[in-house]
Amino acid sequence: MRLLIIRHGESEADILNVHEGRADFELTERGHRQADAMSQYVSQNYQIAKIYHSTLKRAVQTAEHLAFQTHAPMIPDEHLMEFNNGLIAGLKYSVADEKYPQMDVPLHSAVYEQESMLTFRYRAEYMLSKLISEALVHMEERHSMEATLPPESSDEITIAVVTHGGMINQLYRAFFRLPLDSEYGFFTGDTGIHEWIIRGNRRILVRADYAPHNI
Repeated sequence: MRLLIIRHGESEADILNVHEGRADFELTERGHRQADAMSQYVSQNYQIAKIYHSTLKRAVQTAEHLAFQTHAPMIPDEHLMEFNNGLIAGLKYSVADEKYPQMDVPLHSAVYEQESMLTFRYRAEYMLSKLISEALVHMEERHSMEATLPPESSDEITIAVVTHGGMINQLYRAFFRLPLDSEYGFFTGDTGIHEWIIRGNRRILVRADYAPHNI
């Protein structure tokens, strides 16, 4: 299977310079333009079967652009939401630093009504397992409906996932089977595309933060 992991476009929080996370901001006008350009690029270069997306507005709006261009169905899933940053959501960085200073806590614990890093990683592991499982079911149904597949359609199913920077980092760690406490970071710009291929136990990174469409 082929996965296109896509970050949402620029949101209002980027302009306001506040912590986003679970704060539910919409896309800016520039964010809509970014999402439209990304969607046109994807529609011209891939055949998308499904679009899974976070239920936060900025991801929903980005996914709507992609669905319009590709005609693929949208599938909302709360597991794809950004890190639950609790009381920090929506606060300016200076205010958050003063009221809620950073604290080191065990992976299973959290402060300030946030989710733990263990829970965050679990959501990514759950989504990756779900995507792989549902892709296999889709391919089995497709093969059973068609006596023979034309050569061009025998390749992996391609699924798009529209989510957030933090979740993309967790999905990378799940994809590469990295330790829970690994400190690797994976940058993603607005509407950046990460292209992965999964074939059995093989996991292949094709592109990271690819954005030829960026405006």
